[in-house]
Amino acid sequence: MTVMQTTANDRNEKPKRSLLKRLAPLFVVAGGLLAGYALGLHEYLSLTFLSESRDLLRGFVAQNPVLAPLGFAVLYALAVAFSFPAASILTLFAGFLFGWLLGGALVAVAATIGASAVFLAARGALSGVLAQKIGGRVSRMARGFEDDAFNYLLVLRLAPIFPFWVVNIAPALFNVSLRTYATATFLGILPGTFAYAYLGHGLDSVLVAAAEAGREVTLGDLVTPQLTLAFGALALVAAIPVVVKKLRRSPDA
Repeated sequence: MTVMQTTANDRNEKPKRSLLKRLAPLFVVAGGLLAGYALGLHEYLSLTFLSESRDLLRGFVAQNPVLAPLGFAVLYALAVAFSFPAASILTLFAGFLFGWLLGGALVAVAATIGASAVFLAARGALSGVLAQKIGGRVSRMARGFEDDAFNYLLVLRLAPIFPFWVVNIAPALFNVSLRTYATATFLGILPGTFAYAYLGHGLDSVLVAAAEAGREVTLGDLVTPQLTLAFGALALVAAIPVVVKKLRRSPDA
């Protein structure tokens, strides 16, 4: 093999290594998610498990007043970082085990840390993809997202229209800064977090009643139409600054 051939091969290998390096964090996230399902962790993230183990879990929390909340926060952050679809259930767990105030605070911090981790992984792998692949109206939407990322994210976090893991990754396509992402995420999830933690705090009587009736409790038993309407109202309030800003920029305004 000549020197020129060797140099050409090296040049071809560099982009491949660079791409693999960029995609490595996403492979780790996907691998962690698959490993979690393979180990059957999803079977423990249910109201049925909480109903069957509530006395054991509460006893552990009482005996470990520092280790238990810290361990739960780490578990929650890892679940979010690996995009495990368990945010609602784990938030109910938090309210049930630690009370709505401490439980909600633990979830807000842990969820923000976990979401920021997966955001950074996605941004490293997907940076530049959007600008290269799309144009026209979608491109203008992307620029609008970048110009007002905080309010866009706040609306998405306040109204759980899309799955939590989708909103974690989507901003990585729009060059959103980590500070903006983390701040909007933390503030945006507070109402929903404390609402679910409060539901979890009062869950004991629901679990007992369901057990006596011989049936399983589902999220549908806990999420009322009033709660859904409240989330929608919060999202509308958060959307007002975005709409006003768009109207002011409109040529017809």
